[in-house]
Amino acid sequence: MSETWAPSSWRDRPAEQQPDWPDPAALEAVLQDIRRLPPLVFAGEARALKKSLGRVAGGEAFLLQAGDCAEAFGDFSADSIRDKLKIILQMAVVLTYGAGLPVVKVGRIAGQFAKPRSSPQESVGEVELPSFRGHAVNDIVFDETSRRADPTRLVRAYHQSAATLNLIRAFTKGGFADLRRIHVWNQEFVAQSSQGQRYEAIARQIDRALRFMEACGVDLGSDSSIHEVDFYTSHEALLLNYEEALTREDSLTGEWYDCSAHMLWVGERTRDLDHAHVEFLSGIHNPVAVKLGPAVTPDQVLELCDRLDPHREPGRLTLITRLGSQAIEEVLPPLVRAVRDAERSLVWACDPMHANTFATKSGLKTRRFDDILSEIKSFFLVHQNEGTVPGGVHLELTHEDVTECLGGGDEILDEHLTRSYQALCDPRLNARQSVDLAFLLGEMLQS
Repeated sequence: MSETWAPSSWRDRPAEQQPDWPDPAALEAVLQDIRRLPPLVFAGEARALKKSLGRVAGGEAFLLQAGDCAEAFGDFSADSIRDKLKIILQMAVVLTYGAGLPVVKVGRIAGQFAKPRSSPQESVGEVELPSFRGHAVNDIVFDETSRRADPTRLVRAYHQSAATLNLIRAFTKGGFADLRRIHVWNQEFVAQSSQGQRYEAIARQIDRALRFMEACGVDLGSDSSIHEVDFYTSHEALLLNYEEALTREDSLTGEWYDCSAHMLWVGERTRDLDHAHVEFLSGIHNPVAVKLGPAVTPDQVLELCDRLDPHREPGRLTLITRLGSQAIEEVLPPLVRAVRDAERSLVWACDPMHANTFATKSGLKTRRFDDILSEIKSFFLVHQNEGTVPGGVHLELTHEDVTECLGGGDEILDEHLTRSYQALCDPRLNARQSVDLAFLLGEMLQS
């Protein structure tokens, strides 16, 4: 990492996907307030995640990174945070039980309030307004006032992230994540499905195993791994002013950490090697990731590795491929070979969501469960053929009983989409589809 790097170094580079803030003075006043606020996460937590991701890179653990496409200011309650956590815990248990591997749990939560857009403007009829960029910037309501970029929303995003993190820490360390409460994680509408019944069968087997251990004299009460889980947060480091304001120097090491989340990633639209987002990520010491679309080349991947992980630090860099079910078996092998031959140790993760998105005749964006599953299967197959490690998955999902992605165990059809379509930006797997996918993933890991 460059000795001349500073949290503001990105300002000297072209910065894509930044909002058009109408009042620079108001933005700066908000950023000054955020700079004085406490960090949302701590450097030691980010280092712990990096260590766990190092195990993922070595094939000793599996990464489950999952959560909402975009968090909403309105969808904020103790129940919704708890239920989002439930689904990820359920999936992690299924994966651990099926594959015999520890699962590193990273949520798209407590900070995923901004979204890149394919166009800065959106038209409805003859009216053209700024695109919706996530609740940290503007509102989805299509009128001039709602679509104006408002910097005070950054402060609201910070406070909602802080409250969300506070509750997550309470749930994961305060008894809710105890394996002996595994049945509680099965939400009502999931429990009634075949996937939920299969999950209950695993839960009963885990119950029996725990009772057997206690009967043999094992003191489960003193084993924190039974009662607690490590849960980390992540989001796309899109709004660079906000990320800079939350970047702090660690008092123990003197290193810079972006304290808005444990892990930050740069997207397919903003991964240009010489632009602002890669410059920002190059200097922070958090674990970082890059999304790779089908146009990426092996040379570009190696350049990103050199730029973001010059010291080849285990767990530092994750490459998240979003290639599409039709392209992955052609595009991924040369990327994997290039990284392998360069003797790079990093995490490969599969985002099977974004490149499989399409619009229906009604204009709703959706994804097919079969395409999502197909891309993951191809991801595993390529790594098997190349002798490398398929480290994890990156999923957009929700705890709610939505109808946004087609297929799955419930066989959601085109005509069902309007029944409960709630996505702010992109379609998400619902809870039943998510648990179904976890079982299929576990079978892949076993084999």
